[in-house]
Amino acid sequence: MEIYLVGGAVRDELLGISNNKSVNDYVVVGSSPQEMESLGYRQVGKNFPVFIDPETSDEYALARIESKVGAGYSGFEFDTSKTVTLEQDLYRRDLTINAIARNVEGELIDPYGGLEDIKTKTIRHVSDAFSEDPVRLLRVARFASRFHKIGFSIAPETRKLMKQMVVSGEVDALVPERVFKELSLALCSDKPSIFFDVLLESGAYHRLFPMLTSTGTHISQLVDASVEYLDVKFALWLHQEKLEDITALCSHLKCPKDYQQIAELVAEWYFFSKDLISHTAQEVLDFYLKTDSLRRQSRFEKILVAFKELGIDVKPIAEILVALKAINVSKLDKTLIVEQIAQKRLSVIGRFLNPTK
Repeated sequence: MEIYLVGGAVRDELLGISNNKSVNDYVVVGSSPQEMESLGYRQVGKNFPVFIDPETSDEYALARIESKVGAGYSGFEFDTSKTVTLEQDLYRRDLTINAIARNVEGELIDPYGGLEDIKTKTIRHVSDAFSEDPVRLLRVARFASRFHKIGFSIAPETRKLMKQMVVSGEVDALVPERVFKELSLALCSDKPSIFFDVLLESGAYHRLFPMLTSTGTHISQLVDASVEYLDVKFALWLHQEKLEDITALCSHLKCPKDYQQIAELVAEWYFFSKDLISHTAQEVLDFYLKTDSLRRQSRFEKILVAFKELGIDVKPIAEILVALKAINVSKLDKTLIVEQIAQKRLSVIGRFLNPTK
């Protein structure tokens, strides 16, 4: 039984950057599920044996060989027998920079040129088996966006293989939930636009998001904005899309409700907010009520962040909201409170729209 540290922990250490994962991934060679359980590890894998160290939460997977038997991410059979070697396990990994292992003595095992690709800052597939798993196309796009700032680029032969995966239809087997997961991780990077650029270049963009009608050429400047909220970046990505297309996309990707709501509200009210003071007091009040700004202020603040990135002067919008929230309703006639609140709100808005009156 031999244990090796693999994957992102080794790669990021060699790159001199911090690993985002709180747990490490290990490959176990020459063991069995029974032996792992006898040592106290807890099995969690269904398709192949993966075990958790109950003390560290690190993952230990038995070395395996994959055989493609169906479409998509789940279309594989696995051999996890004791005879499977470390080199065979590393061969089925996606990229050479992810196919480097470290043994307990600290020695590196690099059978597929990962160290050289780290040196030359190249994102390259290990073998043609890369094309059997469509998730890898998304992962390459994400790694390209994550490592762009340190000079990484995708190898020409990998770009070619990704295009072939789109033409063959393998990319169509991606499940929406996994697409959204990789998309969310890409939005965390300093340069999310690279993720979309790679998908556009490979032809995968409109296959993954068929309900979107824009060309995608507007993406770069917006999603790369220094915004801490991922749901706002998501909304910025979609801001030029039709409202019904955004709704269809969010339903397709099964994205969180907040992501969908913010994206829809930004798209719906962008042009209105861009020229807020040209509207009537009643129209402006409807804007605040329909965006639920008085009750869901934190969500509304995110909408304003998106508007600001889209070039809208949000200062008057925020000032009107503060004034509306400051209205004292305690002395109003309770039998007429709805009408009186509306009138007071219209009066407040009117002072902002017509400051000389």
